[in-house]
Amino acid sequence: MGKEIVTTKWLSNMAFEADVNGHKIVIDAKSEVGGENLGPQPKPFMLAALGGCTAMDVISILKKMRVEVSKFNVIVDGDLTDEYPKHFYKMHVIYEFTGKNLPLDKLQKAVSLSEERYCGVSAVYKKTMELTSEIKTIET
Repeated sequence: MGKEIVTTKWLSNMAFEADVNGHKIVIDAKSEVGGENLGPQPKPFMLAALGGCTAMDVISILKKMRVEVSKFNVIVDGDLTDEYPKHFYKMHVIYEFTGKNLPLDKLQKAVSLSEERYCGVSAVYKKTMELTSEIKTIET
């Protein structure tokens, strides 16, 4: 079994510095709630975690399939509850592929493998919220 540890250190006011695998990330709140907006707020990192996890899977799988894309973006949007504690109740992932003669069946297979088998972030999120996705292709 593996283990990950992140240390979060208070800097000042509402600003904190998280040490993630030796990378320092400043997290802060908006000024209207006492922060100085020195960095992103915590909840959007949940979107980034999902986007990064599934993006890495998909690119890795496509390389093994010998499918070349010229550009690849993963856009994740999340819907928050109105009541406290405010949390995501739904996330939607858009896989945006750019390239020539992209084989849609292989793109779908790579996305499906990530979502159903490999992405640990989506595996956890699925237990607590609705996850949906779509694939967009742009021909060059």
